[in-house]
Amino acid sequence: MELQHLIVTTSEHVCTVKINNPSSLNALNSKIIKELDYAFSEIAKNKEIYSVIITSEGRAFVAGADISEMEGMDGREGREFGSSGANLFRKIEKLPIPVIAAVNGYALGGGCELALACDIRIASEYAKFAQPETGLGITPGFSATYRLPKIVGVAKAKELIYTGVTINAQEALQIGLVNKVVKADELIMTAESMARTIAERAPVAVRNSKRAIEEGLDSESDAAIANELNLFSECFDTMDQKEGMNAFLSKRKPIFQNR
Repeated sequence: MELQHLIVTTSEHVCTVKINNPSSLNALNSKIIKELDYAFSEIAKNKEIYSVIITSEGRAFVAGADISEMEGMDGREGREFGSSGANLFRKIEKLPIPVIAAVNGYALGGGCELALACDIRIASEYAKFAQPETGLGITPGFSATYRLPKIVGVAKAKELIYTGVTINAQEALQIGLVNKVVKADELIMTAESMARTIAERAPVAVRNSKRAIEEGLDSESDAAIANELNLFSECFDTMDQKEGMNAFLSKRKPIFQNR
């Protein structure tokens, strides 16, 4: 697929996906959703990518879904559009490798939901977050009602969704919506540094850790603990485990092979 609104680059096992449609504040329309879906499908196939950064060009991360496209939809069309976004964000959430959102500006509606689907969120000091859908006569459609309560707690999620209020980066940090807030000119550097740190760890161990966390969140405690034990023991059948422990005992930096 020819990507018209995305810039995808890979360096040192880190893939950066940049949404590049600043004239519309990177609003999610059907075409951008399809391009993102394609890009993340390709990333999932590439065994040389160990971590991902998603960010955007301009003063907005994603200023919501495209209201001009949604305005004339009926219930069936609304379901199809919502399904396309929800399925994409689930694909991002279930990607075997970590995904970092570098939120450079407005993350409203679908933009906030895109950030929620990522493993880690780093915000520029100028970032703003909101779920304004009730003011448009709709509910969130890309799974905010599922993910936001898990991240910030039920009561705070209800407040944000019911009121549609916009919060700044520091407020987002205080409620646990983002992991850290940095100066605007340090955002990408910070995200890249974290992504490279992840990429330098044993890839199988990172993937198994993500899987244990994600599956554990949707399981009861005994099942989650048993699942972690299975994934833990799998690591002992990898060369990276032998390398990592040998390097530690030898007081040298490990060289992992992703196997």
